[in-house]
Amino acid sequence: MKSCTAVSLAAILSLSACQAFSFMTPAVKSAPFVKSHSMLSMSATNAETNSLTLKPIQKLDGVVTLPGSKSLSNRCLLLAALSKGKTRVENLLESDDIRYMLEALDQMKVPVERDSDDITAVTVTGQSGPIDAPSADVCELFLGNAGTAMRPLAAALCMGKGKFVLDGVPRMRERPIADLVDGLVQLGADVQCVKETGCPPVTINSNGMSGGKASISGKMSSQFLSSMLMASPTATGDVTISIKDELISAPYVALTIGLMKKFGVNVEVIGEMSGTPSFYIKESETYTSPETILVEGDASSASYFLAGATITGGTVTVRGCGSESVQGDVAFANVMEQMGAT
Repeated sequence: MKSCTAVSLAAILSLSACQAFSFMTPAVKSAPFVKSHSMLSMSATNAETNSLTLKPIQKLDGVVTLPGSKSLSNRCLLLAALSKGKTRVENLLESDDIRYMLEALDQMKVPVERDSDDITAVTVTGQSGPIDAPSADVCELFLGNAGTAMRPLAAALCMGKGKFVLDGVPRMRERPIADLVDGLVQLGADVQCVKETGCPPVTINSNGMSGGKASISGKMSSQFLSSMLMASPTATGDVTISIKDELISAPYVALTIGLMKKFGVNVEVIGEMSGTPSFYIKESETYTSPETILVEGDASSASYFLAGATITGGTVTVRGCGSESVQGDVAFANVMEQMGAT
């Protein structure tokens, strides 16, 4: 079942307050907020006091085009690379995370054709299975601080053949990845991170993976489970992944499973997502290109505009995220309908 996250609910709380306010931002000290009333619109910034005044508006109307979701952009790119056939990926977010993923695919010789007329679109020629190292040498991938590239690639590259080192900026070396590494080791992968910190760099000596069972923690991040799920169809056997404690951010796992289905893979969920579920991927499941896929806009970002229109009696059209979205926050539109919106 799709559900709204705290981000979407915050849209109701922030906009239903119906208050305008002004604030000052001195060079060193931050000043307190000063409350006013009604809805918000922006006026000019006073250069001398470095303050910003937000004035009331009567109605929120307009058309909003959402840029592609960061997490969905990199998920789409990876699944396209693992699929059979060519996939045109449209509405990619322009961000460092996506740039690092594209550079990694280039370095691993996965054909990625940029669209000269649309910088948010690429065509990926899939590998019809796992991604192998481009040569016998160690393939060193620098991923900056892109967690949405580091974690999925760490899992996916364990399924192919070759030697890899995944690293990034100093901040990346502070971001935990040990729970993901532990799950991959349980499946038979030769992978390790820095033992003392549980963080990157991640070293992989891969020779394919025959599947198996793994039990991982879901408390730290749902991205660990999502990464293992996306990689599992490229194993040569059945894969079962169990959550041993609790699963946070379950809607994001549902998002991953929904996207995998668009690429032809079905994941069997055993148990309730709100408890300690298990996930089963059959050996026969393989990725097939959908030919074209549009990266959805971030549904949680859309919720603020929907709430604004509902509360002020305006009309807002949000492009880039429709009723068939794989994101849980798309259900926020249903909440607005219950409040009287149409």
